[in-house]
Amino acid sequence: MAGSLTQNWDVVIAGGGPAGFFAAIRCAELNPKLSVLIIERASQTLGKVLISGGGRCNVTHACYDPAQLITHYPRGGTELRGAFSRFHPKDTVEWFEARGVKLKTEADGRMFPVTDDSNTIADCLREAARKAGVRVELRTSLLRVEKGSKGGFRLEVRNDAKNFILQTKKLLIATGSDRKTLDIVKSLGHTIIDPVPSLFTFNIKDKRIEGLSGVSVEHVTLRMDAITTRGALLITHWGMSGPAALRLSAWGARELFEKKYHARLTVNWLHDHSFDKALEILQRNKDWKENARRRVASAPAFSQIPIRLWRQLVDFAGEKNWGDVSKAELRKLAQELTAGEFEIQGKGQFKEEFVTCGGVSLKEVDFKTMQSRAVDDLFFAGEVLDIDGITGGFNFQSSWTTGWLAGNALGE
Repeated sequence: MAGSLTQNWDVVIAGGGPAGFFAAIRCAELNPKLSVLIIERASQTLGKVLISGGGRCNVTHACYDPAQLITHYPRGGTELRGAFSRFHPKDTVEWFEARGVKLKTEADGRMFPVTDDSNTIADCLREAARKAGVRVELRTSLLRVEKGSKGGFRLEVRNDAKNFILQTKKLLIATGSDRKTLDIVKSLGHTIIDPVPSLFTFNIKDKRIEGLSGVSVEHVTLRMDAITTRGALLITHWGMSGPAALRLSAWGARELFEKKYHARLTVNWLHDHSFDKALEILQRNKDWKENARRRVASAPAFSQIPIRLWRQLVDFAGEKNWGDVSKAELRKLAQELTAGEFEIQGKGQFKEEFVTCGGVSLKEVDFKTMQSRAVDDLFFAGEVLDIDGITGGFNFQSSWTTGWLAGNALGE
């Protein structure tokens, strides 16, 4: 890095993640005369890209209507409405395909590179940055930012155990939820919403799901207070995971944080069946003559519930046959199936991915340019902002969009 330290940069981007790279590439391609530098504190860039989707990289989601797209963001949806009208998933697909990377859409709408290899995405971004003339410096941390008296910024950075000073006309912060950088942003006059985890699984110890790790139910409805989510639910050795649980963790992130991750979870294993509908089906099952001598535990009334789970949910009926089940027991079973109550006793992480809600207050950012409303020539993109999406490629999409918009403004 020593050879570059005396230079004055036109644009410095703090953070070598998806938003930072997208902004740098867009800026440098729009205006090749600009000197653009990315500083990244880690030993490699695009770390989250490489681990996302189990190493496959869930690039975006096949949702092309901005009005529908924003419904997948617990925080930031309103601000992203206009942003997505300028750059949305279809634009992301075209951007990568124009650079030789084709994406495919899976049944649930998630989009991945056809190679199923996140290196394909990371390599594409690194090569595009190289071709555009973007300089990348690794193991370089941002320590301090001062606004220049005549404009621009004076940056104190640390590289190879030494501190250096850089000057830049424009600065983009794209460091995710890094608390040290958020403290720097706060020192510049911005409001910071305290980051808390947003995508996580639930720790639940309950005999009804004990020993059922790996069992999944395709369509369930989860409820916690006023929050309701739907989707597949996966039972794990520590509790519950899967899309339905992860969505609830996102929408309930702040509430769960305040409750120290202890809360009551209501599970409808029958998706949208009401108590009365479930009771009606159970009664029919009891009245069916061929069922009279069949044990409740071995003759499920609902095909969507895996047999192993069914056996544990109906365990209270003991060894009874359908013909011997009382009305009170039928009602208890209908309640268990449509509104079973479980206690969340903590949180686990979602694989190796870590998404937070919180960051720079969205009221203080112009979403047409991603420029700070408080400090001229200061820009933000990606998860440093108080934006988070549910699982499915939505967090990357907000990074591509905000990075592209910032890159446009930086390249002017």
